[in-house]
Amino acid sequence: MADSELRAKGRAMRRKLMGDAYADKLDKNLYTDPIMEKFAAVTQETIFGSLWTRPGLDTKTRALICIISDTCTGRTPELKLHVRFARNQGWTEDEIVESLIHLLGYVGAPLVREALITTKEVFEELRSEAK
Repeated sequence: MADSELRAKGRAMRRKLMGDAYADKLDKNLYTDPIMEKFAAVTQETIFGSLWTRPGLDTKTRALICIISDTCTGRTPELKLHVRFARNQGWTEDEIVESLIHLLGYVGAPLVREALITTKEVFEELRSEAK
């Protein structure tokens, strides 16, 4: 599939959110598979190229929305990715944790507990990558 202008824009946004090293890691380890390459093409164009670049919200706010959505729906693999996005967009560890704790009264302790465990793991990964 040929790259469209929107997909190119999406690839750039994806790299901004993930960081070059993590984007390269995913591209090398996951998106070389023909099935996953199709998925990547669609998400780079529609999600990263269209949704993430819309006017009205900054990328920092969009990243936090993703964390909240993932937590509320129990989407642990996506939460790992979106916590990374949020940290790369300037959210602190404390701000992310407080955002999750705030959800306790709205979505329940089991979902928030799982999200906090996942978030802690991502924070540890990010710290070890920074060394």
